[in-house]
Amino acid sequence: MAANAHGLLMINNEDTVNGGEGFDTHDHRDMEIITWVLEGSLVHKDSLGNESVIYPGLAQRMSAGTGIRHSERNGAGRQERQPLRVVQMWIPPDELGGAPSYQESDIGTELAGNALIPMASGMRKYRDDAAITFGNSYATLHVARLDAGSGIEVPDAPYGHVFVTRGQAEFEGSGPLHTGDAVRLTATGGQRITAADAGAELLVWEMHTIAVNV
Repeated sequence: MAANAHGLLMINNEDTVNGGEGFDTHDHRDMEIITWVLEGSLVHKDSLGNESVIYPGLAQRMSAGTGIRHSERNGAGRQERQPLRVVQMWIPPDELGGAPSYQESDIGTELAGNALIPMASGMRKYRDDAAITFGNSYATLHVARLDAGSGIEVPDAPYGHVFVTRGQAEFEGSGPLHTGDAVRLTATGGQRITAADAGAELLVWEMHTIAVNV
């Protein structure tokens, strides 16, 4: 897991899950897990008693803490042939051994504003603005959904990570980015990313330290 890390971001996985399939009940410990659905719906169940359907625009966070068990499945049946596309991101908590917890928030309305939105954060700077929170005080996950020609600026930070979930965009000084492309940044920020087509979406991590508890 650590071999793929950058800053605090330990995992940034995009998965496509066919109808009727998914991930059976499994364990996690001491990790902040953020889930963002791109297409379809994800059925979540966990050992805290949470049962939810996660859809595009609904941000979800699961803090594994001392231990949590959960399952994730495509909300569509085999005959519906509706794929689930989902991004899951992991960062470590500030302190190990915390109580497991769960949070979700719909930010679909905010995504219409052609702006960089703090989706999930543990930083004091974004405490009043982030849709969901997590137990790491040095990181924030931003999201932007952009019209063609609209753009955002990458936050200044010791570590940054940009992931294009859909569409195409132009990264200032580096060139075009396409769906599935990722950019790792170190000791930088301020670059402008401009959407090349309508509906381009970006996940942007702002991180102010590196992972040490993993």
